[in-house]
Amino acid sequence: MRALSIILAAFLVGIQAQLWLGKGGLPRGVQLRAELARAQAANEQARARNAQLEAELRDLREGLEMVEEKARLELGMIKPDEIYVQVQR
Repeated sequence: MRALSIILAAFLVGIQAQLWLGKGGLPRGVQLRAELARAQAANEQARARNAQLEAELRDLREGLEMVEEKARLELGMIKPDEIYVQVQR
């Protein structure tokens, strides 16, 4: 009976060692968490950069439209092949 207990205890220790230190054990879990943290940081930087680029693009689109509108209303500028018509109220 004592020999069986020792053998079972040895198997238990072996299984625990494999779980903690083996291929998919604790070191691999720590490595995967570190990789996940790096990937999340890179994604956050990419999101911030994308937001900045979207804002710049929006400003460029709206900015050109505003410049054109001001030129037409305040300076009376027209595009080639357009006819300028002014309606007075």
